[in-house]
Amino acid sequence: MQTDWKKLIFTSLLCGTLAAPALAGANTAERQDVKNFIDKLANEHDFDRTELGQLFEKIELHQEIIDAMNRPYEARPWHEYRPIFVTEARIAEGVAFLHENSDVLKRAEEKFGVPAEIITAIIGVETRYGRYRGKYRVADSLATLGFDYPRRSKFFLNELEEFLLLSREENFDPLAITGSYAGAMGKPQFISSSYRMYAVDFDGDGIRDLLDNIDDAIGSVANYLARHGWQRNQPIAFKVSATQSKPEKMGRLKKPKTDIKQWRKKGFEPEQSSLDSLAAELIVLQGKEAPEYWLGLQNFYAITRYNHSALYAMAVYQLSQAIQQHQSAQAQVGTE
Repeated sequence: MQTDWKKLIFTSLLCGTLAAPALAGANTAERQDVKNFIDKLANEHDFDRTELGQLFEKIELHQEIIDAMNRPYEARPWHEYRPIFVTEARIAEGVAFLHENSDVLKRAEEKFGVPAEIITAIIGVETRYGRYRGKYRVADSLATLGFDYPRRSKFFLNELEEFLLLSREENFDPLAITGSYAGAMGKPQFISSSYRMYAVDFDGDGIRDLLDNIDDAIGSVANYLARHGWQRNQPIAFKVSATQSKPEKMGRLKKPKTDIKQWRKKGFEPEQSSLDSLAAELIVLQGKEAPEYWLGLQNFYAITRYNHSALYAMAVYQLSQAIQQHQSAQAQVGTE
């Protein structure tokens, strides 16, 4: 169904959701770079220039979005990052989420091979199991970063284009969708290009709804990881002791290519049994007293395709492990 843009803009005006730009100091639609962007959308995707102009008149640019981009959680050391996401409350809520959505999670695990606790942990880290999804309008976030954040302008202008295409395809009001300061949205916090490419209709109602439908969110997270190389029934990471060389920092996270046997020879010994033939990459985390060393396998790398940070992937992994352990403990108590 095609979106009636004029109706959406009029509705937003009535709701009082539109205001003057906060960063640009002038009508956003009057900027030459915005006009060029509108021309591109009109030429390549058959958008109406007038309607897009009216839309951009109402988009707000916020300095606080740029400020947030410049101080991401992932810039913190591990010993400060972990306590944000791996908490007793979030673990307990994760166990409850597993129980409440057990049938859907099981179906997703069977179809895509991704464990229920990993899907749960990602949604738990991203939006506290769907409860908090961000306070910024996605259009504002993407426009601010696309037009006024030169370091990643190309990426965010592409996401703004994807967002407007998504809004037209899914019949969204582009001025009504809120999300993170980086423009991610819905229960699993998909960016627009990921929504268009990886979201699935997991409850069969004909709509891919990541904003309010938990079934679609669960299925889409599993599909995303599967499409990014998740290996069914394979491990994720091993903690290792460093017996020889002890790097203080890790380089750019790479796709695993070095097998565990070679890591053993380099002085990194897994603290639990593992297959020497598995490919892994060294992860160095900044502990409070000393670095922690881990070997991240292909499934760890797949999680970093969701968020390109070893800290993020490790928080998801450790939260998932804690959720699984608490669930097992509860089940054991129930059988006694």
